[in-house]
Amino acid sequence: MRIKKCFEGLSSEGRKGLMPYITGGDPLLAKTAETMHTMVANGANLIELGFPFSDPVADGPVVAAAHERVLSQGVTLNDVFSIVTEFRKTDNTTPIVLMGYLNPVEIMGYQVFAEKAANAGVDGVLIVDLPVEFAGGLVAELRPRQIDIINLITPTTTDERIAKICSMASGFVYYVSVKGVTGSHALDMEGIQARVSHIKSFTDLPVGVGFGIRDGESAAAISSVADGVIVGSLLVAELAKHAEEGDACIERVGDHLSVMRKAMDKH
Repeated sequence: MRIKKCFEGLSSEGRKGLMPYITGGDPLLAKTAETMHTMVANGANLIELGFPFSDPVADGPVVAAAHERVLSQGVTLNDVFSIVTEFRKTDNTTPIVLMGYLNPVEIMGYQVFAEKAANAGVDGVLIVDLPVEFAGGLVAELRPRQIDIINLITPTTTDERIAKICSMASGFVYYVSVKGVTGSHALDMEGIQARVSHIKSFTDLPVGVGFGIRDGESAAAISSVADGVIVGSLLVAELAKHAEEGDACIERVGDHLSVMRKAMDKH
């Protein structure tokens, strides 16, 4: 249970988790594991790895474009499992959460998906468009393999649904900080603090906050009220903008995370 151990270790140190997101295979399939190692070297505690889908409805234009790029290269869910396998050759500690949409999982089949995820070294799965009421079948395959199901809570989630979500969730709970898609800008820190506190009245699980985190200042602000800071669109945009720079492109991602990690640890 790497996710649980990770958050317990951070808590004992008085620190908060930094969890970057990238889309598996973007900009190059052969470089994704290297990018993940660079992120860890620059302060990432967990990694969220997207698997491709043609209609990523929860994602803004930056991440949606990444899905298009990897699909145009022919990257599949099996390729993303291979990325995790490659990463695990030299890092058996950092938790990895797969994030994506239900259709590819349905096509593969819950049991096969769970087996491949476990064999690769996946620690958590977040299926954006799988409501908690219909998640039982997938959870039944993931849980015996010690893979956490990560659930989203939004600013408009009712208390009844928060209770349902928290009763099923494991690992941590993901709070979407804004009403919108990934890459949104505005952060209402007072509202986020109140909402995270409210969620914690339903669960003892750590609460990670994502959407709208763009720099060290916003990362530090979120870390002051949550257990984890999740950042994606900024990093995906950097990979897209500087893809032609090769390894220097990966270093840019590391630089952004290093700034956030230092800001979070100073806070």
